[in-house]
Amino acid sequence: MRDPLSYSPEEIGKLLKISRSTVYELLKRGEIPSYRVGKKIRVSQTDLQAYMHAGSPATKTTAPSIQVSLEKLIIENQGLIICGQDIVLDVLTRYLEKRNPSLRSLRSYVGSIDGLLSLYRGTASVSAVHLWDGETGEYNIPYVRRLLPGQRTVIINLVYRTQGFYIAPGNPKAIKDWSDLSRADISFVNRDKGSGVRVLLDESLRNLNIDSRTIKGYEHEEMSHIAVASAVARGIADVGLGSEKAALQVPKVDFIPLKKERYDLVLYKNDLEKSNFQTLLSILRSDEFKEEIKGMGGYDTSKMGEVMGQL
Repeated sequence: MRDPLSYSPEEIGKLLKISRSTVYELLKRGEIPSYRVGKKIRVSQTDLQAYMHAGSPATKTTAPSIQVSLEKLIIENQGLIICGQDIVLDVLTRYLEKRNPSLRSLRSYVGSIDGLLSLYRGTASVSAVHLWDGETGEYNIPYVRRLLPGQRTVIINLVYRTQGFYIAPGNPKAIKDWSDLSRADISFVNRDKGSGVRVLLDESLRNLNIDSRTIKGYEHEEMSHIAVASAVARGIADVGLGSEKAALQVPKVDFIPLKKERYDLVLYKNDLEKSNFQTLLSILRSDEFKEEIKGMGGYDTSKMGEVMGQL
């Protein structure tokens, strides 16, 4: 399957700070692999990244900033890189492109902790987070303080979601709460480290003094809510943890609600002055966007676009 993110020769010229004719020459020589969509030439993000990392002499002489990562080049050219895995972010990207067709908005499908680290390293513009702190009972702000030390940030609500257990229809194993996960007759399917769901699980186990080693399947990791729900639906595990929205999308799965969580967007305070971020904020506060997300089911949009904290 081809890389879903691709660039035109004109966009490559802007990113690499080289002329359009130089780009076409590199394409002609095959130094940058390309393909056609109809009459248009496109270059995948993977191929462009590989070319940049190869350190070609042509790029070293024509683009002094070539050592900067592709992500930083996109951000410097007023593009947006949004970290997070929820489908709401895909809809948000579509709205951004609709409002401003020239705005390059890309998605990075990483978990909450990796998203904050990308923001700290300057390789992301916005990070979606749902990280529960077991000591304070607070969402997101404690983690922003720890992972973006000394940075001036704004936390803006996207949606509220419900996290809970995926179980077989009718709940044949009578699973009710966290303590059931350590039962000998229960198999579990986990999320990957760094995801908000994994943090919720581990913080809850710590608070209840439940040893993760007693949970059969704790080491079995999947990379998304849908994958976890699917594992339960296929009988690979008795129970998994994830969002209500995924339970609505996967047949043969029931849902036990456990916790309502706050799903926020984190960005740098100074970026709010930029037009592309103003566009993002106006979308979040628009009735059209809120109604579309609300209509998808599984989301509470009552606080969408509101500032939840500033650090």
